[in-house]
Amino acid sequence: GINAEYMGENQTQNLETATFAAGCYWSVELVYQRAVGVYDTKVGFIGGTKVNPTYKETCTGTTGHAEAVQVKFNPQEISYEDLLEIFWKKHNPTQADGQGNDIGSQYRSGIFYHNDEQKRIAEESKAKHQANYKQPIVTEITPASTFYLAEEYHQRYLEKGGQCSSKGCNDKIRCYGCLLYTSDAADDLLCVDLGGRRIIKKKK
Repeated sequence: GINAEYMGENQTQNLETATFAAGCYWSVELVYQRAVGVYDTKVGFIGGTKVNPTYKETCTGTTGHAEAVQVKFNPQEISYEDLLEIFWKKHNPTQADGQGNDIGSQYRSGIFYHNDEQKRIAEESKAKHQANYKQPIVTEITPASTFYLAEEYHQRYLEKGGQCSSKGCNDKIRCYGCLLYTSDAADDLLCVDLGGRRIIKKKK
């Protein structure tokens, strides 16, 4: 829930919502957890067709959803433009349907706006950042549809694993791959891409 220790109860009414997809949502969530002015983060799925998809279903790439992070922020402390700067810096927006070794439409780059102002700011920010790339930015900018929460064990996953989530922390973020099954399953980390090809990553 909202970090009540970080913010006074009378400030909760000032919070706005932003939703971003930038690859594996574990590391994207952690970078926003560290941002001053962000009071809550949730990981989940957006932009697909299946109602209430599971992580396992989303990892197949057949539900149409993107892994995303929904952020509650106080615009008096951090602007939507600032959140977008974090977004662009966190990933490669010119890579279609994937980030790094995580391949599939569920890892696509997306900004899901919650009002016309966010849409305008996002489009202007995208145009500005295009100058930094030779390849076209493929980030989708679309209205925020229903955001389905991922399973609880995915929430604040890297923080639970011992990584620093303190405000202003600059420690390097380490992502562990794509966990398809809960910890009581096999010791392998398994991803399935759009073509059905299984990618096995051993736990380190």
